[in-house]
Amino acid sequence: MKVRIGVGVSGDVAGPNPRAGGLGAVVDALADLRFDSIWLPEILTASTPDPAVALAWAAARTPKLKLGTTCLVPGRNVIRLAKSLATLDALSEGRLLLTFVPGLAVAPERAAIGPEPKVRGALIDEALPLLRRLWAGEEVSHHGAVGDFDGVRLAPLPLQQPLEPWLGGMAPEALRRCGELADGWLPALCTPEEAAAGREVIDRAAAAAGRSIDPEHFGVSVGYATAPLSDAALAALARRSRGHDPAELVPVGHAALRATLEAFVAVGFTKFVLRPTGQPGDWVEELKALAEGVLDLQTGGSKPG
Repeated sequence: MKVRIGVGVSGDVAGPNPRAGGLGAVVDALADLRFDSIWLPEILTASTPDPAVALAWAAARTPKLKLGTTCLVPGRNVIRLAKSLATLDALSEGRLLLTFVPGLAVAPERAAIGPEPKVRGALIDEALPLLRRLWAGEEVSHHGAVGDFDGVRLAPLPLQQPLEPWLGGMAPEALRRCGELADGWLPALCTPEEAAAGREVIDRAAAAAGRSIDPEHFGVSVGYATAPLSDAALAALARRSRGHDPAELVPVGHAALRATLEAFVAVGFTKFVLRPTGQPGDWVEELKALAEGVLDLQTGGSKPG
C-alpha cells in the first residue's frame, strides 16, 4: 500500500494579508519537499483562511500538491456545498481531498456553525447521499434539513468521478456512519490499537450496508509537538483524550513522530495528516526538518491518485 504524508496548516500562517503572508512560502515548501498534500481546517472563528478559497489559490500556485480540507457539513445548504467543492475539484484538475466533520462544540465556534452538536451527525447522514448524487450529475430533488429543492442538476461536476468523501470520529455512531456512507476514515487523537479496532467496526458496518471501503483509504490525523507540551496544553489534551495519557497521543519530536507513524503503518493505516500542535516559529524550516525526519516513509511518489 502507498504511504502518503500531508501537512495540516493552521493558525495565522497566512498573516493579515494572506497573499503577502506566509501561506505561499508554506505551499512552495510543501511542493518542493514532495509532501503529498496541504490540509486546511474549516474553523469559522479561527484565523486560518477559508479552506475552499485558500486551496483554490494554492492549486493555482502549484500543480504538485493535493488539496485537503476537514470540511463542515452542518449549517450548509447541500447544493451550495456540492457546487463549491465540485468547482474546486474541477479547477484543480482532480486534486481535492475531503474529510467531512461535524465541527467543534465549544464557543464561539458552536454558535457560528449553527446547528446544535447533537443533531450534526444526522445532518451528515442526510447530506452525504445527496452530495454523491449531485456530483454524479443526477437530477436531484430533496425536502429536508440540508435543502429544500426540486429537479436540481449540478454543474460544473467534479473531475474526480467519484469524488470520495472521508469521515473522522471515534464514537460508535461515527464509525457506523463511516462504514455506511464514507469512502475513507481519518480519525485523530487515537492509538494504533484503537485505530485498528475502529477499522474493524467500520468494515463490519460497510459489509452490512452492502459496500466496502478501499483498504488504502484508512489514515490518521496526527498532532505532534517539537518541544515538551505546557501544562495548559496537556490539560486541554487530557479533556479530549478519552482517558489516555496525552503523551500516548501527541509525540514530541520528529523521532517520536516517526515511530508513531510506523506503528500506524504496521496496523494498515497509510494516509497521514501531520499537524504541529503549536505555531512553528518558522514554517519553512519546520517543514524541512519534518521532511528529513519522516518523509522517506512516503512510498510510490507524490503524484495525485
